[in-house]
Amino acid sequence: MDDEAPGAGLTTGALARRLGVSPTTLRSWDRRYGLGPAARADGRHRRWTPDDVAVLETMCRLTSSGVPPAEAARTARAATRPPADRTPAPAPRSRAPGALPLGDVRQECRGLARAAVRLDARAVEEQLDGVITEYGITVAWQDVMAPALHAVGRKWVSSGDRYIEVEHLLSWQVSTALRRHTPRLGPPGTPGAGPVLLACAPDEQHTLPLEALNAALVRHGVPTRMFGSAVPADALTAAVRRLGPAAVVLWSQSRATAGLPLARHVAGIEWGVRGARGQALMMLGGPGWTGRSSHGMLRPTGLADALDTLTAAYGTEPGRDLTPARARA
Repeated sequence: MDDEAPGAGLTTGALARRLGVSPTTLRSWDRRYGLGPAARADGRHRRWTPDDVAVLETMCRLTSSGVPPAEAARTARAATRPPADRTPAPAPRSRAPGALPLGDVRQECRGLARAAVRLDARAVEEQLDGVITEYGITVAWQDVMAPALHAVGRKWVSSGDRYIEVEHLLSWQVSTALRRHTPRLGPPGTPGAGPVLLACAPDEQHTLPLEALNAALVRHGVPTRMFGSAVPADALTAAVRRLGPAAVVLWSQSRATAGLPLARHVAGIEWGVRGARGQALMMLGGPGWTGRSSHGMLRPTGLADALDTLTAAYGTEPGRDLTPARARA
């Protein structure tokens, strides 16, 4: 049966995904504050009606604003199902972070953002595991993780320091989820081909886009070497000479860290015996390279573009994530 079939109401799992909370949280709110479903299908299965959903949406909004759960539950019930003889009291004000401006995004992205604003680590973890399992790394990153991270970043800039803790929690959970869903490196898919080397430019600390690409490549059977943040120029050069990579992805989030001389130097490195020397495919990732002359070097438009290019260059089937249970664009 469809979890969201018209007239059937939502299951607990479907409602948890919509609200960005864990099913355990919903059961706890039912037990502690009486915020359970008004009816149960066949007397057993929990089905949440639109009225139930309205109560819980108000509950989530209030708790995200810093209202204690017990007080939020009372206000949510009064605000969504008010008695005829009185007007519900206004919700207490709080300086805690509120909802994030997300625009037109997937429902899973809204759920993830709500959980992050509440600093609900367990719900964030469950949301991330769910979208990666269902959609794969590429869709999960482009349509859910990245929009939520960007929204937190924009809110942080516009609100002072109020969202720093939200950004730190969400970034850590995204990184952890990506590593958790990265398979162990297997044997190279193409005999004699080196791995794909992924590194941030010197002084660049933003690694999450590279972590997403690394996870997606490995899930497609492409061997990688992930070097992470702020790789010194000499270390990057030494690694290229030692590994003889099939490709090098150099990430730069800002113009301040995008050094074209280093990129050109790495792109020009050769290895192997005379007459059969090799060079790496050079790919520049990130907004830091925008407006820079990158003649002879690739500039992907996003994760999907980078993944297709690198898997094709490596000789594996592009665009197909072998791990998720169900891929859906």
